[in-house]
Amino acid sequence: MADTGIFTNRTEVLRMAGANASSVSTAEAFTNDFITQAESLINAQTRTNWSDLYSGLNVDVKGILKMAAACWAAMAVINYDMSGFTSRVEAETMLDVLRDRFVQCMKTLDDANVRQFVEDA
Repeated sequence: MADTGIFTNRTEVLRMAGANASSVSTAEAFTNDFITQAESLINAQTRTNWSDLYSGLNVDVKGILKMAAACWAAMAVINYDMSGFTSRVEAETMLDVLRDRFVQCMKTLDDANVRQFVEDA
């Protein structure tokens, strides 16, 4: 099985999920599924099919999409099984940080100035 993501890949998701993420939820089949879900959500919420546009995007926009997808997928990894973390608070703190990053990325992608930047790039 190979990475199936467009915006991000398994390695990036694993880095975001942290060293204590469950070996079950970090399996390639799981991360591929989480990445696909993240990319679909990003496309739907921003009302832009970034997946189809991806190859022609500016590297900065690709970086924002990568961060958003990796954060969302990492939250799914952590949420699936928190047992490997030193405490539930550790896992919840990681989820909070990832959520904040995801929300920031989504706001950036929805910003009209960013849309103009994408079109001009």
